[in-house]
Amino acid sequence: MNLKSRFFKFMFKTTLNTAVSFFLLISAAQSAEYDYLKFTNPFIKKIPIAVPDLRNMNADPAVNELTRRGADRLSSNLAFTGFFKLLDRSAFLTDPQKNELIPSNIKFKNWTAIRAEYLVTGSIKVFEGDMIEVEFRLYDTFRENLKVGKRYKGWKNDLDRMVRRFSNEIVFNLTGIKGIFNSKIAFISKKSKKKDIYICDFDGSNAQRYTKTQSITLSPAWSSDGQWIAYTSYVRGKPDLYIRNIIQKHGVVIRKKGSNITPDWVPGRFELAASLSFSGDPEIYLLTGKGKVVKRLTNNRGIDISPSWSPDGKKIAFVSKRSGTPQLHIKNISSGGLQRLTFVGKQNTQPCWSPKGDRIAYSGMLKGLNQILVISSKGGDPVQLTFEGDNESPSWSPDGNLIVFSSTREGVSRIYVMTAIGTDQRRLIALPGQQSEPSWSPAFSNN
Repeated sequence: MNLKSRFFKFMFKTTLNTAVSFFLLISAAQSAEYDYLKFTNPFIKKIPIAVPDLRNMNADPAVNELTRRGADRLSSNLAFTGFFKLLDRSAFLTDPQKNELIPSNIKFKNWTAIRAEYLVTGSIKVFEGDMIEVEFRLYDTFRENLKVGKRYKGWKNDLDRMVRRFSNEIVFNLTGIKGIFNSKIAFISKKSKKKDIYICDFDGSNAQRYTKTQSITLSPAWSSDGQWIAYTSYVRGKPDLYIRNIIQKHGVVIRKKGSNITPDWVPGRFELAASLSFSGDPEIYLLTGKGKVVKRLTNNRGIDISPSWSPDGKKIAFVSKRSGTPQLHIKNISSGGLQRLTFVGKQNTQPCWSPKGDRIAYSGMLKGLNQILVISSKGGDPVQLTFEGDNESPSWSPDGNLIVFSSTREGVSRIYVMTAIGTDQRRLIALPGQQSEPSWSPAFSNN
């Protein structure tokens, strides 16, 4: 097995390596005392949180690099969400290498004095053979209580996985929503005239090339279990639809006459919708994961493309020119009911339904440039989130709190991320060439 195959097998495996064990230390949730934090509130302030270096349980200077890396990675994860304010460690009134952060010794007034609403403490112990034991605890400093604590055991090179796991615990305990730190992002990277799919971690790190077609590849789409990816490729000279297992690479190719484009998987099922033109105009069809046409979902003179499923799998948003210009429409699959969703602007495309089901992000042409907008799935006035350059291909994070998209604001097209209310916009990836069409995976539960 080559290096690339081993890499993807590690990233997407469905069971934990037996050399790594994770187990519960202690867990305490105080959600009954107050509501979960709601990050969708546009007026919410960033949450001040303190993350000291982890405590070195070996008293060995060689372990200090791990204690800093663990705290730095956890801080970076929390900052990535756009909802936490990481406090400067130079302002801390406590030395993490002393006994002051042992649970029975914590002086919460030292943390509230620097306005930390939450505190994360941790420790690392290294054993022979590069095995480590890591403990994390999250405290509410004002209530002076433990929110959640975990202990993890594994190899040194599993530290980042442990940190991602506890980062997810923090977000879940504060919001009631699973974290995104085990998710991936697929995107298109263009060099010369060739376009291939790359896959990276949630924060843009560890980008790896997934396809090597020597052609043009477009529109990557994840299955809801994260085990399959569908995309369009021109490797045979025309747009065909490929459905591949993410690890084993086996799958099928749909090569019907005409175009086979813009796939989107049905939530919770091994089925997908895609736009096919074998019958004439591009229409949206329901397909099995093995490429068999189940039924036709749209039937209208003109182009119907870019389906996006509602999280309950009962409706699709899609792009249609039936009203004269590209606009978003919603179809109820069981009743056949149809409604036009967008009325502002002459070109609205690339719908992406939020995981919470309440909003749809899309790309709309405003003053000659594409911008990312969000509209209620029930209709109404859209909200513009981007204002610089051409902005396209929005895709929601699995928790619905972030949106990844492409933008030309710095010149060539790059991948960016922002909160779901448009704040904290920043570049995610900068590889040679151009990057576009990001697609956020579901959250993997066991990386």
